[in-house]
Amino acid sequence: MLVVNHIREIRQRRGITQIKMAEDLQVTRQTINAIEKNKYNPSLELALKLVDYFGLPIEEIFF
Repeated sequence: MLVVNHIREIRQRRGITQIKMAEDLQVTRQTINAIEKNKYNPSLELALKLVDYFGLPIEEIFF
Protein backbone atom coordinates (compact mmCIF):
# COMPACT_ATOMS: atom_id res chain seq x y z
CA MET A 1 0.00 0.00 0.00
CA LEU A 2 1.36 3.38 -1.01
CA VAL A 3 1.18 6.18 1.53
CA VAL A 4 0.72 9.70 0.17
CA ASN A 5 2.66 12.49 1.86
CA HIS A 6 3.12 16.26 2.03
CA ILE A 7 6.89 16.18 2.40
CA ARG A 8 7.67 18.21 -0.73
CA GLU A 9 5.23 20.97 0.24
CA ILE A 10 6.49 21.14 3.82
CA ARG A 11 10.14 21.11 2.72
CA GLN A 12 9.61 23.84 0.12
CA ARG A 13 7.62 26.06 2.53
CA ARG A 14 10.56 25.90 4.92
CA GLY A 15 13.11 26.62 2.20
CA ILE A 16 14.96 23.33 2.64
CA THR A 17 16.63 21.72 -0.37
CA GLN A 18 16.46 18.00 -1.04
CA ILE A 19 20.23 17.85 -0.63
CA LYS A 20 20.16 19.55 2.80
CA MET A 21 17.30 17.37 3.97
CA ALA A 22 19.05 14.21 2.76
CA GLU A 23 22.24 15.20 4.59
CA ASP A 24 20.32 15.99 7.78
CA LEU A 25 18.48 12.66 7.68
CA GLN A 26 21.52 10.68 6.49
CA VAL A 27 19.88 9.36 3.33
CA THR A 28 20.48 10.08 -0.34
CA ARG A 29 18.85 12.89 -2.28
CA GLN A 30 17.38 10.20 -4.52
CA THR A 31 15.61 8.68 -1.50
CA ILE A 32 14.04 12.05 -0.64
CA ASN A 33 13.04 12.53 -4.27
CA ALA A 34 11.44 9.06 -4.48
CA ILE A 35 9.50 9.61 -1.25
CA GLU A 36 8.26 13.01 -2.43
CA LYS A 37 7.10 11.51 -5.73
CA ASN A 38 5.32 8.71 -3.84
CA LYS A 39 7.49 6.10 -5.57
CA TYR A 40 8.88 4.84 -2.26
CA ASN A 41 7.40 4.48 1.21
CA PRO A 42 9.90 5.38 3.92
CA SER A 43 10.73 2.83 6.57
CA LEU A 44 9.16 3.35 9.99
CA GLU A 45 12.52 4.58 11.25
CA LEU A 46 12.80 7.19 8.48
CA ALA A 47 9.13 8.21 8.88
CA LEU A 48 9.78 8.89 12.57
CA LYS A 49 12.92 10.87 11.68
CA LEU A 50 10.77 12.98 9.33
CA VAL A 51 8.28 13.63 12.14
CA ASP A 52 11.13 14.82 14.38
CA TYR A 53 12.78 16.77 11.55
CA PHE A 54 9.67 18.77 10.75
CA GLY A 55 8.30 18.85 14.29
CA LEU A 56 4.84 17.94 13.02
CA PRO A 57 2.39 15.16 13.89
CA ILE A 58 2.64 12.18 11.57
CA GLU A 59 -0.93 12.85 10.37
CA GLU A 60 0.18 16.19 8.91
CA ILE A 61 3.00 14.58 6.92
CA PHE A 62 1.44 11.29 5.79
CA PHE A 63 -2.12 10.34 4.89
